[in-house]
Amino acid sequence: MTQGTFLNGRGGRDSQGIPRFDQAVPEGGYLWWYLDALSDDGRHGLSIIAFVGSVFSPYYAFSRAFGQGDPEDFCAINVALYGDGGKRWAMTERGRRSTHRSEREFVVGPSRMAWDGEALVVEFNERSAPLARRVKGRIRLKPSALCHFVTSLDANGRHRWGPIAPCARIDVQLEQPSVRWSGPAYMDSNEGDEAIENAFVDWDWSRARLHDGSTAVIYDVRPSIGPGRVIAQRFATDGTTSPFEPPARQRLPASKWRVARSVHTDPETPARVVETLEDTPFYVRSTLASRLLGEQVVSIHESLSIPRLVSLPVRLMLPWRMPRLA
Repeated sequence: MTQGTFLNGRGGRDSQGIPRFDQAVPEGGYLWWYLDALSDDGRHGLSIIAFVGSVFSPYYAFSRAFGQGDPEDFCAINVALYGDGGKRWAMTERGRRSTHRSEREFVVGPSRMAWDGEALVVEFNERSAPLARRVKGRIRLKPSALCHFVTSLDANGRHRWGPIAPCARIDVQLEQPSVRWSGPAYMDSNEGDEAIENAFVDWDWSRARLHDGSTAVIYDVRPSIGPGRVIAQRFATDGTTSPFEPPARQRLPASKWRVARSVHTDPETPARVVETLEDTPFYVRSTLASRLLGEQVVSIHESLSIPRLVSLPVRLMLPWRMPRLA
Protein backbone atom coordinates (compact mmCIF):
# COMPACT_ATOMS: atom_id res chain seq x y z
CA MET A 1 0.00 0.00 0.00
CA THR A 2 1.67 3.16 -1.15
CA GLN A 3 1.28 6.88 -1.50
CA GLY A 4 -1.50 8.10 -3.77
CA THR A 5 -3.53 4.87 -3.82
CA PHE A 6 -7.17 4.82 -2.75
CA LEU A 7 -7.57 1.51 -0.95
CA ASN A 8 -11.19 0.55 -1.64
CA GLY A 9 -12.62 2.79 1.06
CA ARG A 10 -9.80 2.23 3.50
CA GLY A 11 -7.50 4.64 5.28
CA GLY A 12 -10.30 6.63 6.93
CA ARG A 13 -10.55 8.84 3.83
CA ASP A 14 -11.98 8.94 0.33
CA SER A 15 -10.15 9.01 -3.01
CA GLN A 16 -9.52 12.74 -2.63
CA GLY A 17 -7.96 12.31 0.81
CA ILE A 18 -10.98 13.83 2.60
CA PRO A 19 -11.81 12.15 5.92
CA ARG A 20 -14.61 9.66 5.39
CA PHE A 21 -16.50 8.57 8.50
CA ASP A 22 -18.74 5.82 7.12
CA GLN A 23 -15.97 3.37 6.26
CA ALA A 24 -16.90 -0.23 7.12
CA VAL A 25 -15.11 -1.81 10.07
CA PRO A 26 -14.97 -5.61 10.29
CA GLU A 27 -16.13 -7.53 13.36
CA GLY A 28 -13.40 -7.44 16.00
CA GLY A 29 -11.60 -4.64 14.13
CA TYR A 30 -11.09 -0.95 14.73
CA LEU A 31 -10.82 2.42 13.05
CA TRP A 32 -9.74 5.70 14.60
CA TRP A 33 -9.04 9.29 13.57
CA TYR A 34 -6.35 11.03 15.62
CA LEU A 35 -5.30 14.65 15.83
CA ASP A 36 -2.92 16.61 18.03
CA ALA A 37 -1.78 20.21 18.24
CA LEU A 38 0.41 22.60 20.21
CA SER A 39 -0.26 26.32 20.55
CA ASP A 40 2.01 28.86 18.86
CA ASP A 41 3.18 30.13 22.26
CA GLY A 42 3.85 26.62 23.59
CA ARG A 43 1.47 27.03 26.55
CA HIS A 44 -1.31 24.69 25.40
CA GLY A 45 -1.83 21.39 23.66
CA LEU A 46 -4.49 18.81 22.90
CA SER A 47 -5.18 15.45 21.36
CA ILE A 48 -8.50 14.08 20.12
CA ILE A 49 -9.21 10.51 19.00
CA ALA A 50 -12.51 9.32 17.52
CA PHE A 51 -12.86 5.53 17.81
CA VAL A 52 -15.03 2.96 16.06
CA GLY A 53 -14.26 -0.26 17.92
CA SER A 54 -12.16 1.35 20.65
CA VAL A 55 -8.87 -0.52 20.99
CA PHE A 56 -8.54 0.60 24.63
CA SER A 57 -12.07 -0.44 25.62
CA PRO A 58 -12.34 -3.17 28.27
CA TYR A 59 -15.99 -3.55 27.27
CA TYR A 60 -15.02 -4.29 23.65
CA ALA A 61 -12.33 -6.73 24.83
CA PHE A 62 -14.80 -8.65 26.99
CA SER A 63 -17.34 -8.69 24.15
CA ARG A 64 -14.75 -10.10 21.73
CA ALA A 65 -13.85 -12.77 24.30
CA PHE A 66 -17.45 -13.98 24.13
CA GLY A 67 -17.51 -13.93 20.34
CA GLN A 68 -19.46 -10.68 19.99
CA GLY A 69 -17.17 -8.05 18.50
CA ASP A 70 -19.42 -5.44 16.86
CA PRO A 71 -17.19 -2.32 16.60
CA GLU A 72 -20.21 -0.06 16.06
CA ASP A 73 -21.27 -0.76 19.64
CA PHE A 74 -17.99 0.50 21.14
CA CYS A 75 -17.41 4.09 20.00
CA ALA A 76 -15.89 7.08 21.78
CA ILE A 77 -14.42 10.52 21.22
CA ASN A 78 -11.43 10.96 23.54
CA VAL A 79 -10.45 14.55 24.36
CA ALA A 80 -7.23 15.42 26.21
CA LEU A 81 -6.33 19.03 27.03
CA TYR A 82 -2.98 20.24 28.35
CA GLY A 83 -1.42 23.48 29.51
CA ASP A 84 -2.68 26.57 31.31
CA GLY A 85 -5.89 25.79 33.15
CA GLY A 86 -4.68 22.27 33.93
CA LYS A 87 -5.10 18.93 32.24
CA ARG A 88 -8.49 17.54 31.37
CA TRP A 89 -9.14 14.11 29.93
CA ALA A 90 -12.47 12.59 28.91
CA MET A 91 -13.43 9.36 27.18
CA THR A 92 -16.96 8.07 27.55
CA GLU A 93 -17.81 5.06 25.45
CA ARG A 94 -21.22 4.79 23.82
CA GLY A 95 -23.12 2.08 22.03
CA ARG A 96 -24.78 1.89 18.64
CA ARG A 97 -27.98 3.63 19.80
CA SER A 98 -26.02 6.79 20.72
CA THR A 99 -23.83 7.03 17.62
CA HIS A 100 -24.23 7.91 13.96
CA ARG A 101 -21.79 7.72 11.06
CA SER A 102 -22.22 9.24 7.62
CA GLU A 103 -19.73 10.06 4.89
CA ARG A 104 -18.82 13.46 6.36
CA GLU A 105 -19.87 13.19 10.02
CA PHE A 106 -19.29 10.96 13.04
CA VAL A 107 -21.55 11.60 16.05
CA VAL A 108 -20.94 10.01 19.45
CA GLY A 109 -23.45 11.13 22.06
CA PRO A 110 -23.09 14.91 22.57
CA SER A 111 -19.89 15.17 20.51
CA ARG A 112 -19.17 15.06 16.80
CA MET A 113 -16.38 15.11 14.22
CA ALA A 114 -17.24 16.41 10.75
CA TRP A 115 -15.73 17.71 7.50
CA ASP A 116 -17.18 21.14 6.55
CA GLY A 117 -15.81 21.23 3.00
CA GLU A 118 -12.36 22.58 3.75
CA ALA A 119 -11.58 21.74 7.36
CA LEU A 120 -12.23 19.21 10.12
CA VAL A 121 -14.56 20.46 12.84
CA VAL A 122 -14.80 18.74 16.23
CA GLU A 123 -17.43 19.81 18.75
CA PHE A 124 -17.29 18.07 22.11
CA ASN A 125 -19.27 18.18 25.33
CA GLU A 126 -17.94 15.49 27.64
CA ARG A 127 -17.21 14.85 31.31
CA SER A 128 -13.94 13.62 32.69
CA ALA A 129 -13.73 10.62 35.02
CA PRO A 130 -13.46 9.78 37.85
CA LEU A 131 -13.73 13.53 38.65
CA ALA A 132 -16.74 14.72 36.67
CA ARG A 133 -15.45 17.98 35.20
CA ARG A 134 -16.95 19.35 32.01
CA VAL A 135 -14.79 19.28 28.85
CA LYS A 136 -16.55 21.40 26.27
CA GLY A 137 -15.44 23.27 23.18
CA ARG A 138 -14.94 23.42 19.44
CA ILE A 139 -11.89 23.08 17.23
CA ARG A 140 -11.35 23.60 13.53
CA LEU A 141 -8.37 21.95 11.84
CA LYS A 142 -7.50 23.14 8.33
CA PRO A 143 -4.95 21.10 6.32
CA SER A 144 -2.38 22.80 4.14
CA ALA A 145 -3.07 19.82 1.85
CA LEU A 146 -4.63 16.39 2.13
CA CYS A 147 -2.39 13.33 2.06
CA HIS A 148 -3.02 9.92 0.43
CA PHE A 149 -0.20 7.99 2.09
CA VAL A 150 -1.32 4.72 3.74
CA THR A 151 0.96 1.84 4.70
CA SER A 152 0.75 -1.51 6.48
CA LEU A 153 2.07 -1.75 10.02
CA ASP A 154 2.22 -5.55 9.99
CA ALA A 155 3.51 -8.16 7.55
CA ASN A 156 0.00 -9.39 6.68
CA GLY A 157 -1.49 -5.97 5.89
CA ARG A 158 -4.22 -6.31 8.53
CA HIS A 159 -3.24 -3.10 10.34
CA ARG A 160 -2.73 0.16 8.49
CA TRP A 161 -1.79 3.77 9.22
CA GLY A 162 -1.56 6.99 7.27
CA PRO A 163 -1.63 10.76 7.81
CA ILE A 164 -4.62 12.65 6.46
CA ALA A 165 -3.50 16.20 7.33
CA PRO A 166 0.14 15.95 8.44
CA CYS A 167 0.62 19.73 8.09
CA ALA A 168 -2.30 21.77 9.37
CA ARG A 169 -3.42 24.75 11.47
CA ILE A 170 -5.91 24.57 14.30
CA ASP A 171 -8.19 27.10 15.99
CA VAL A 172 -9.31 26.05 19.46
CA GLN A 173 -12.26 27.61 21.27
CA LEU A 174 -12.93 26.03 24.66
CA GLU A 175 -15.82 26.88 26.96
CA GLN A 176 -14.76 24.60 29.81
CA PRO A 177 -12.02 25.33 30.58
CA SER A 178 -12.28 28.81 29.08
CA VAL A 179 -9.29 28.97 26.72
CA ARG A 180 -8.68 30.04 23.12
CA TRP A 181 -5.58 29.43 21.08
CA SER A 182 -4.17 28.55 17.64
CA GLY A 183 -1.20 26.58 16.43
CA PRO A 184 0.23 23.89 14.15
CA ALA A 185 -1.66 20.59 14.07
CA TYR A 186 -1.56 17.06 12.68
CA MET A 187 -4.18 14.39 11.80
CA ASP A 188 -3.93 10.73 10.85
CA SER A 189 -5.91 7.48 10.89
CA ASN A 190 -5.29 3.91 12.06
CA GLU A 191 -7.35 0.85 11.21
CA GLY A 192 -7.25 -2.87 11.73
CA ASP A 193 -9.12 -5.96 10.62
CA GLU A 194 -8.53 -7.59 14.01
CA ALA A 195 -7.60 -6.60 17.58
CA ILE A 196 -4.21 -4.91 17.94
CA GLU A 197 -3.07 -7.51 20.48
CA ASN A 198 -3.24 -10.12 17.71
CA ALA A 199 -0.32 -8.49 15.91
CA PHE A 200 1.82 -6.27 18.15
CA VAL A 201 3.83 -6.22 21.36
CA ASP A 202 4.50 -2.49 21.52
CA TRP A 203 5.33 0.58 19.50
CA ASP A 204 6.78 4.09 19.67
CA TRP A 205 5.44 6.84 17.44
CA SER A 206 6.55 10.45 17.06
CA ARG A 207 5.89 13.41 14.82
CA ALA A 208 7.94 16.61 14.58
CA ARG A 209 7.33 19.83 12.69
CA LEU A 210 10.38 20.94 10.70
CA HIS A 211 11.50 24.48 9.87
CA ASP A 212 9.98 24.48 6.38
CA GLY A 213 6.57 23.52 7.78
CA SER A 214 6.84 19.86 6.79
CA THR A 215 6.25 17.05 9.28
CA ALA A 216 8.56 14.11 9.97
CA VAL A 217 6.94 10.96 11.39
CA ILE A 218 8.68 7.87 12.75
CA TYR A 219 6.58 4.79 13.55
CA ASP A 220 8.61 2.07 15.29
CA VAL A 221 6.52 -1.11 15.51
CA ARG A 222 7.45 -4.35 17.28
CA PRO A 223 5.15 -7.20 16.17
CA SER A 224 4.27 -10.38 18.04
CA ILE A 225 5.92 -12.48 15.33
CA GLY A 226 8.77 -11.55 13.01
CA PRO A 227 11.08 -8.56 12.77
CA GLY A 228 10.10 -5.04 13.74
CA ARG A 229 9.40 -2.28 11.26
CA VAL A 230 10.42 1.37 11.33
CA ILE A 231 8.48 3.72 9.06
CA ALA A 232 10.17 7.11 8.57
CA GLN A 233 8.39 9.58 6.28
CA ARG A 234 8.58 13.33 5.68
CA PHE A 235 5.30 14.96 4.69
CA ALA A 236 5.50 18.27 2.82
CA THR A 237 2.96 21.08 3.04
CA ASP A 238 1.67 20.21 -0.47
CA GLY A 239 0.71 16.68 0.62
CA THR A 240 3.62 14.86 -0.99
CA THR A 241 5.79 12.49 1.00
CA SER A 242 9.28 11.06 0.91
CA PRO A 243 11.00 8.40 3.02
CA PHE A 244 14.14 9.09 5.00
CA GLU A 245 16.65 6.90 6.79
CA PRO A 246 15.72 6.88 10.49
CA PRO A 247 18.58 7.59 12.87
CA ALA A 248 19.44 5.14 15.62
CA ARG A 249 16.93 4.37 18.36
CA GLN A 250 17.67 5.99 21.73
CA ARG A 251 16.16 4.73 24.95
CA LEU A 252 14.34 7.35 27.03
CA PRO A 253 13.61 7.28 30.76
CA ALA A 254 10.67 5.02 31.54
CA SER A 255 7.45 6.64 32.69
CA LYS A 256 6.31 6.63 36.31
CA TRP A 257 4.27 3.54 35.48
CA ARG A 258 7.50 2.02 34.08
CA VAL A 259 6.31 1.98 30.48
CA ALA A 260 9.41 1.75 28.29
CA ARG A 261 9.83 4.48 25.67
CA SER A 262 12.39 5.17 22.96
CA VAL A 263 12.84 7.50 20.01
CA HIS A 264 14.94 7.70 16.86
CA THR A 265 17.14 10.80 17.04
CA ASP A 266 20.34 12.16 15.51
CA PRO A 267 23.11 10.65 17.67
CA GLU A 268 25.04 13.87 18.33
CA THR A 269 22.14 15.33 20.35
CA PRO A 270 20.49 13.08 22.97
CA ALA A 271 16.71 13.35 23.15
CA ARG A 272 15.16 14.88 26.27
CA VAL A 273 11.68 14.46 27.72
CA VAL A 274 10.26 18.00 28.00
CA GLU A 275 6.96 16.97 29.57
CA THR A 276 5.04 13.76 30.13
CA LEU A 277 1.50 14.63 29.12
CA GLU A 278 -0.18 11.27 29.81
CA ASP A 279 1.19 8.54 32.06
CA THR A 280 -0.92 5.38 32.31
CA PRO A 281 -0.11 1.73 33.10
CA PHE A 282 0.03 0.88 29.38
CA TYR A 283 0.46 4.14 27.44
CA VAL A 284 2.51 7.32 27.74
CA ARG A 285 2.37 10.53 25.68
CA SER A 286 5.19 13.07 25.91
CA THR A 287 6.78 16.09 24.29
CA LEU A 288 10.44 15.60 23.44
CA ALA A 289 13.32 17.87 22.48
CA SER A 290 15.74 16.22 20.06
CA ARG A 291 17.54 16.59 16.76
CA LEU A 292 16.14 15.09 13.57
CA LEU A 293 17.19 15.52 9.93
CA GLY A 294 19.78 18.05 11.09
CA GLU A 295 17.25 20.27 12.91
CA GLN A 296 16.39 20.89 16.54
CA VAL A 297 12.78 19.77 16.93
CA VAL A 298 10.04 19.35 19.50
CA SER A 299 8.14 16.11 18.97
CA ILE A 300 4.85 14.66 20.12
CA HIS A 301 5.77 11.14 21.17
CA GLU A 302 3.71 8.10 22.22
CA SER A 303 4.61 4.65 23.56
CA LEU A 304 2.16 1.76 23.86
CA SER A 305 2.70 -1.50 25.75
CA ILE A 306 0.12 -4.02 24.56
CA PRO A 307 0.87 -6.74 27.17
CA ARG A 308 0.09 -4.10 29.79
CA LEU A 309 -3.10 -3.05 27.98
CA VAL A 310 -4.51 -6.57 27.79
CA SER A 311 -3.59 -7.55 31.35
CA LEU A 312 -6.56 -8.27 33.61
CA PRO A 313 -5.64 -5.64 36.26
CA VAL A 314 -5.57 -2.90 33.61
CA ARG A 315 -8.82 -4.11 32.03
CA LEU A 316 -10.47 -3.89 35.46
CA MET A 317 -9.07 -0.42 36.19
CA LEU A 318 -10.02 1.21 32.89
CA PRO A 319 -13.76 1.66 33.57
CA TRP A 320 -12.87 4.20 36.26
CA ARG A 321 -11.37 6.44 33.57
CA MET A 322 -13.45 5.26 30.62
CA PRO A 323 -17.12 4.91 31.64
CA ARG A 324 -19.70 3.50 29.25
CA LEU A 325 -23.19 4.74 28.43
CA ALA A 326 -25.64 2.85 26.25
